[in-house]
Amino acid sequence: MPSDQPTDKLRDERPDRPVLTGLIALVGVGLVVGLVLGGVALGAVSVLGLGGGDGGSGGTANQQSFYLPEPEPTDEPSGPLITLAPEPGSDGSGSAEPSESATTEAPEEEISLSAGQTSVSPMQQIDLTGVYPGGEGAILQVQRFADGQWVDFPVTASVSNETFSTYIQTGQLGENRFRMVDTSTGLESNEVTVTIG
Repeated sequence: MPSDQPTDKLRDERPDRPVLTGLIALVGVGLVVGLVLGGVALGAVSVLGLGGGDGGSGGTANQQSFYLPEPEPTDEPSGPLITLAPEPGSDGSGSAEPSESATTEAPEEEISLSAGQTSVSPMQQIDLTGVYPGGEGAILQVQRFADGQWVDFPVTASVSNETFSTYIQTGQLGENRFRMVDTSTGLESNEVTVTIG
């Protein structure tokens, strides 16, 4: 049957053509999608101004976006960098008579404590900060006044550059009194009061 040969030849070529056509279509779609996504990305970079000095709009490309002034030498500070609370008994005018112990020996170290908040909700953070001149490296224990005595609160702070900071949280309602105590020397700070509730 000679008439069957051309039909068999066409059947042998046709199974390869759908695969080849599908492959070409996939490559074509991939190129089109890539070009569209690239165009969208380029447009977004241009609109957002992420492309550098020449990629933005003509009016904003030549403007400075950051100005850094030339550095100038400054004088050393002449006064104290931290203001401490006045000593008890002095009115701050400088006219108070110095005691004998103050004139014969160096002033005693003092822990000055302050609370960042005076009233908080239960378990809200209370920031405790302060100054401890001469107490470099000391470990300070937080204490709370409860049942007529000072008891340790499970928080400590270390002194660095003569300052310290920590925070506490408590659910004890009402007025709470806190202080810091140097664990080595027993030196106590002033007390601060924070209302919980």
